[in-house]
Amino acid sequence: MKQVIGVIGGTGKLGAALARRWLQAGLQVQIGSRDVSKAADVAGKLNAELGTSAGFGSNAEVADGSDLIVVTVPFAAQAATLEDIRQQVQGKIVVDTTVPLMPPKVMRVQLPPEGSAALKAQQVLGEGVRLVSAFHSVAAHRLATDEQIRCDVMVFGDDKAARAEVVKLADAARLRGIHAGALVNSVAAEALTSILIFVNKTYTVDGAGIEFTGELTAPAE
Repeated sequence: MKQVIGVIGGTGKLGAALARRWLQAGLQVQIGSRDVSKAADVAGKLNAELGTSAGFGSNAEVADGSDLIVVTVPFAAQAATLEDIRQQVQGKIVVDTTVPLMPPKVMRVQLPPEGSAALKAQQVLGEGVRLVSAFHSVAAHRLATDEQIRCDVMVFGDDKAARAEVVKLADAARLRGIHAGALVNSVAAEALTSILIFVNKTYTVDGAGIEFTGELTAPAE
């Protein structure tokens, strides 16, 4: 049986774009949302376009019925969304993509009292969740296309096996997943997102990303 990927907040730009790429890669995906009708609409459009069979449901339903959960909501909705699915994700890998952007000053690094959005997520979900942080610095509008994006995805987590699973997910989305160390290191990528937004505006770039130079040798599993 295929692993089921549940995309929480899957009706947003990042969630829908990742779901689309994973469906194209042959993965089994479910779209979750606070509004089930919106989840049904996004899943229906993806299935019609790709000839796939993405499922849908409320965030809690999708979290319960999925093996690996990817949370793709804005920072303002992070805590409430994680509380909503907390029970259903115990023992599972949860990927938090949250960046602590605080409008209107999104080009200025502003970190939460916990130190990072990832550490806040860990506090909300508890130690029973295998938390990984990733997908901070890739432009959602470019992910939603079929183009090959030159962008590395830094993947953070204290559970090395869980981190490796998410590196594979990044690769499946036709990006390049990079092991970037412990969960606490996520603060670097979260802060970098505000800098990338500034670079995009200052240099008129359409979705600047990060790419590591040099020949990277895959770590032993």
